[in-house]
Amino acid sequence: MGKRRLITSMVIGAAVGGVVALCDWETRNYSKHKLRIIRDKSSNFIHNPTQGIRNARIAVEEFSESFSYQAQNAMNALEQVENSLEKLSKPKRIEG
Repeated sequence: MGKRRLITSMVIGAAVGGVVALCDWETRNYSKHKLRIIRDKSSNFIHNPTQGIRNARIAVEEFSESFSYQAQNAMNALEQVENSLEKLSKPKRIEG
């Protein structure tokens, strides 16, 4: 019961906040502009689904390449830290 009341209250609060925000002229114009862009893109996707799928595939490939590159950089950084820690933790022998 409490969980449902919390979610319902959050949804009502978000709706009221959205309505209050739309009282501002700039916010209304911004919202209209973004909704037009969404409408145009969605109608373009409906009329050209193969192009949309191609764009999605390209975006996934670019993300995958970027993720792989960043993961490799992180692994290199960790190896450098590990090597530095090994150098610091080895006791120096005093030859006499």
